[in-house]
Amino acid sequence: MPDQSIPEARTVKAPPGEAVSENASPGEGVSRRRLLATAGATGLVLGAAGGAVGYAAAPAGATPLTSLGADRAMFHGKHQPGITEGLQARGHLVAFDLAAGASRKEAAALLRRWSTTAQRLMAGEAAAQDDTDVARDAGPSSLTITFGFGNSFFSRTGLEKQRPASLDPLPDFSSDQLDKARSNGDLWVQIGADDALVAFHALRTIQKDAGSAAKVRWQMNGFNRTPGATAHPMTARNLMGQLDGTRNPKPTESDFDKRIFVPASGSADPAWMANGSYAVVRRIRMLLDDWEKLSTGAQENVVGRRKSNGAPLSGGGETTAMDLEKTDAKGALVVPINAHARIARPDQNGGAAMLRRPFSYHDGIAADGTPDAGLLFVCWQADPLRGFVTVQRKLDRGDALSTYIRHEASGLFAVPGGAAEGEYVGQRLLEG
Repeated sequence: MPDQSIPEARTVKAPPGEAVSENASPGEGVSRRRLLATAGATGLVLGAAGGAVGYAAAPAGATPLTSLGADRAMFHGKHQPGITEGLQARGHLVAFDLAAGASRKEAAALLRRWSTTAQRLMAGEAAAQDDTDVARDAGPSSLTITFGFGNSFFSRTGLEKQRPASLDPLPDFSSDQLDKARSNGDLWVQIGADDALVAFHALRTIQKDAGSAAKVRWQMNGFNRTPGATAHPMTARNLMGQLDGTRNPKPTESDFDKRIFVPASGSADPAWMANGSYAVVRRIRMLLDDWEKLSTGAQENVVGRRKSNGAPLSGGGETTAMDLEKTDAKGALVVPINAHARIARPDQNGGAAMLRRPFSYHDGIAADGTPDAGLLFVCWQADPLRGFVTVQRKLDRGDALSTYIRHEASGLFAVPGGAAEGEYVGQRLLEG
């Protein structure tokens, strides 16, 4: 779980009753499934990111609704949605395998259906056919739906020559106890939203759209803190109680695109991956019973940061640069040599970086009484060998946190760039 922080959401606020993204053009329509409130004078409330948003005021004595449900991410764009947006309150990760006998033609038809569904649902509209009405009363709720291709997809569809070298299987790591049935897959879908019913509706619709072309290989459910639950925007906490993601690369950094997205030209990747990215997905069990036996001080030494505010043990605040050479009165390093935050730092790994965008998960209590809980780790990078693999190999050689986690499932997926108007995701691969 490398030490990096999630950027703010790209969804932007619009006039009352409307929600568009920063990439929206003036002619783009507004969701017809707007957040409802009784008509009246227009008021202002604070949204999850602290910006002003409008709503129609409710009658006196009634609790007004916020615009959380009206926030909208855009389907069409340079990159697929669900990568640079901020953390979402609810998420589903699901992998599919193509049905026996399904070909490139069936795969193209499936991606076309899925893209149509994603576009409609992200706009807050009903599914094109047989909508279940689960999300009838909600707005888009920042819904994002993201699609990727696994290594096996290319041999199943006769597209081996288009398979990127970056999709070569990940190496084995010492903390791996991987369940093959819950790893990899021909196709991968990431769903995120700020409302649980909106996210489930998308999951159910995507599954139904698969029809006879593909079947679910595995599916995992995750969550994060709901936007607005804290007094001000802040780095999320994981189930260990630590601020998780302090040093994530940010879109404002000059080399952000170079590190996260495949360039449109001059890349060794095939042309269809232009403006795309690679997603590494890991189901990481946190051994919470063991972790919670540690004192707060011992937990902080494992991580290398204060549990209260995420500040490095060397001093300062959350964003203060960590002083790796600082020692205490006895001459011992203040940030232990095997602290997670020390080992995971990009400047300790040749500049290797990845954009982490995870979900926590809790799948109940195991037969031995321990919680089946942890992190659905999702990270994005232009090159997984230079990103995830470089950092994980370093962590594998002595990270103090390894004692308290276990990697139980894994996947690597090529996520193409966003679909232009009139296109479906993956069209340049499947029809190129």
